[in-house]
Amino acid sequence: MPDDPYVPASVLIVDDNERFRSRARRWLEGDAFVVVAEAADGRSALEAAREHRPEVVLLDIGLPDIGGLTVSARLARGPDPPTIVLTSTHDAADYGARAADCGARGFLPKAELSAEALAALLR
Repeated sequence: MPDDPYVPASVLIVDDNERFRSRARRWLEGDAFVVVAEAADGRSALEAAREHRPEVVLLDIGLPDIGGLTVSARLARGPDPPTIVLTSTHDAADYGARAADCGARGFLPKAELSAEALAALLR
């Protein structure tokens, strides 16, 4: 990935599962990504995005307070929005047009998450 002309460096991981956040951090760091923050719910995600200004937000759709699709739409409407990549254990088709209309760049199933997969989606 170092020869890739565009791989964003800073990532905010948003997921209510602490073990997933920890694994995602390990998978992404060490390549071209730097995880600048983690959040366990939608409110914390919005605060962390304002504070850390990540280039990418890896955002779980199923959050306990504000759903990931709503968080994505709010982030996308903000000034200088990050690139948002949705993730879930469910299939993207389960979310239909709602996922397509929330301002996210794409969808990456949790089972397929890796630095390479994220970089490919961002290209």
